[in-house]
Amino acid sequence: IFFIMLSARYTSLDVFRGATVCFMILVNNAGNGNFVFAPLEHAPWHGCTPTDLIFPFFLFAVGNAFAFAMPRYLEKGQTYFWKKIFKRSILIFLIGLFLNWCPFVKWDNDNLIFKIFANVRILGVLQRIAICYFFASIIIYYCKKPFLYWVAASILLAYWIIVFYFGQIDPYSIQGFVGTKWDIIILGENHLYKGEGIPFDPEGLFSNLSAIVQVIIGFAVGDYLKSNQKSFEVLAKLLLVGITLVFLGYIWNDTFPINKKIWTSSYVLYTSGLAILCLSVLIYFIEFKNKNNYFFKMSLVFGKNALFIFVLSGFLPRVLNLFRWQIDVDALTNKPQYQTPLHWIYQYLCDPLFTDRRLGSLMYALLLIIFYWFIGYLLDRKKIYIKV
Repeated sequence: IFFIMLSARYTSLDVFRGATVCFMILVNNAGNGNFVFAPLEHAPWHGCTPTDLIFPFFLFAVGNAFAFAMPRYLEKGQTYFWKKIFKRSILIFLIGLFLNWCPFVKWDNDNLIFKIFANVRILGVLQRIAICYFFASIIIYYCKKPFLYWVAASILLAYWIIVFYFGQIDPYSIQGFVGTKWDIIILGENHLYKGEGIPFDPEGLFSNLSAIVQVIIGFAVGDYLKSNQKSFEVLAKLLLVGITLVFLGYIWNDTFPINKKIWTSSYVLYTSGLAILCLSVLIYFIEFKNKNNYFFKMSLVFGKNALFIFVLSGFLPRVLNLFRWQIDVDALTNKPQYQTPLHWIYQYLCDPLFTDRRLGSLMYALLLIIFYWFIGYLLDRKKIYIKV
């Protein structure tokens, strides 16, 4: 999110990051959430869909970026390091909190009322990125490489043990997950996500523990690429590590199910392995075959202003939904029905074009991706890069 262009030698790292932002916008902006293709939905609980790969891929990319910033931190010393990571972590967390609270008002019948902070969700995607970046950076900075990997493995094992022994009845269920109890105690029910039907936050405080390892793995891969010249041997080793992590995650799934919403240790290994495999494919085509197609170019645009585009994609729909006009009156309740700008685009420009309503919903999301890409393109043309 606060990335620099990682390396002239590895454009694929920047494409990987930008593609992740692109797909994140895609899955977050369906025209109608009731009509979505299965790969664009999260797994109901255990399991992993393509959509469940996006967030861990993003944390993996955060680790990649840190690998290229690490030499500067080591050169300038601890004071500089602490100042930078503390500032970035706080700013990213506050931006995430701002997105949850904005646009600070909402419609209550015909009146705009203020959204009180007492009911605002505190955690979220950017907040998890901030927390994981902060703690992973500290671990990486102070641990030597061989010991770093033992720390990462220990964290995943400790997370499994705590979840299993301190959970209730079924420790891997939404009701039995130990982290929910701690989130309620620390944050309160009103500040948690309620989209699962009960107060439960998929970006809860406790599950950050395993998510931190995702950043560490991303760092290890970035550091490996940075420290070695391009070669098929480097690529082959990367592929081997990716396959191994996928295999380990799949095996661990039998006892600690792959689950994004409680960010299980098996999920970390499985998704990190897939991230490495996807990155390896990009390295092969971009670095070795010199492919430079339109998708790669588009991804680079997203990657250069990742923070701004992601925040804009969350902020703009919330603001536009405040603008509405009456279109009908409900015959049963006698209440007015309203239309909003973005829903009008979906209802009249996208949905009528297809008999399969999932295609209309997908087209709407793709139109938004084009819109945000165009903004990123204009910023790139003017050499404007908004970073934290």
